[in-house]
Amino acid sequence: MKTREDILRLIEEEGVEFIRLQFTDIYGRLKNIAVTPGQMNKVFENRYSFDGDAAFGNMYGYEEKLYLYPDIDSFIILPWRPQQGKVAKIVCDIRHMDGTPFDCSSRQILKNVLKLVADDGYTLMADPECEFFLFHTDDNGLPTTTSHENAGYMEAGPSDFGENARRDIVLMLEDMGFEIESSHHESAPAQHEIDFKEEEALKTADSIQTFRFAVRSIAKRFGLYATFMPKPKTDTAGSGMHTNFTVCKDGKNIFRSDDGKETPEALYFIGGILKHAKALAAIANPTVNSYKRLLNGYDPSDTALWARCGESAFIKLNNDLDDTKVELRFPDGAANPYLLFAATAAAGQDGIKNRIDPGEPGKFSKENLLPEDLREALECLDKDEVIKKALGDNFTKAYVTIKKAEWKAFMMQVSEWELETYLGRM
Repeated sequence: MKTREDILRLIEEEGVEFIRLQFTDIYGRLKNIAVTPGQMNKVFENRYSFDGDAAFGNMYGYEEKLYLYPDIDSFIILPWRPQQGKVAKIVCDIRHMDGTPFDCSSRQILKNVLKLVADDGYTLMADPECEFFLFHTDDNGLPTTTSHENAGYMEAGPSDFGENARRDIVLMLEDMGFEIESSHHESAPAQHEIDFKEEEALKTADSIQTFRFAVRSIAKRFGLYATFMPKPKTDTAGSGMHTNFTVCKDGKNIFRSDDGKETPEALYFIGGILKHAKALAAIANPTVNSYKRLLNGYDPSDTALWARCGESAFIKLNNDLDDTKVELRFPDGAANPYLLFAATAAAGQDGIKNRIDPGEPGKFSKENLLPEDLREALECLDKDEVIKKALGDNFTKAYVTIKKAEWKAFMMQVSEWELETYLGRM
């Protein structure tokens, strides 16, 4: 556990000149206020405020001032910044002026759900498999979908043009305290995956936000743009964020029996996910683009099936020599990790408490079809009382309002496909 004195000492010893006070908005995007070391007492006194609408991506008209409360343990010096004039970051919670938690903060929502999980004696653990593309930028430094490589799944250099960038990303993440389990080229040209070690859900969600920030920043040093967009190109695979979950009690994984077999609790957890899959999709697949990844045939099936093996199902029960985990394969890189973990925890706990049977593995069910688009997913979320309760009424109302506006804006656009299909025929 770090203390204020530890942070002030590190700032002085390491020559840190800027500290980024980071928080996450409703979309899962990092926001920050940068301060100098001389302002750290003000930071520790929770006196930094911002216009509250920034927590909603400036899309909701929320006018109240909100305040940043730093999580002392999250202080990290960013290793890719200059050795002179170093930059550090610290994750912040969001609160009202009177110090009460802001109930529409995605980090606070996860904290609230994890407290309920802990009250039942459980701890949620998560480890993600983060996929992303490394594309070239144009002459103005803006992102494109262009890459000159044609490497495939797990290919090595020289075919893998992003190998050097991926190596530096891994090394710098380890400098920041990450334990990276593996990294490799993914199936599409210019697509990569980095997996890090299982941690408690809140720490993992914080790590995903830091990871995305680091990947984008380090890629820029190589003249590349890193994107976690679910489906940036039509004819190739999209980027997911497959996430493995375990639930522990008294330090023991309740999904695994003493003789190494799966337990009923593992199946009940899956049953809960299946029951709430339609609503979960609005969080796990939160953009218009997300559903193009799910429906294109390259990625997990759009049917809510589970399997003990095979990748056609979007939920897998992985039981190997070392551990037993439930893997969600439908979430993508656009998902806000705090909301994803909160909604998953609520769905899984509902399954365990009510002993929800997931049915036979691999069995097709029309009832469990995932939504075909964002609009349908939002309608499902609005009807799911378990997930809505986990997220909170105020947050759900804001989220559905903002995302419906996003869907409407998309529907108002005339695409190139429409012009090519209809313009010359009508």
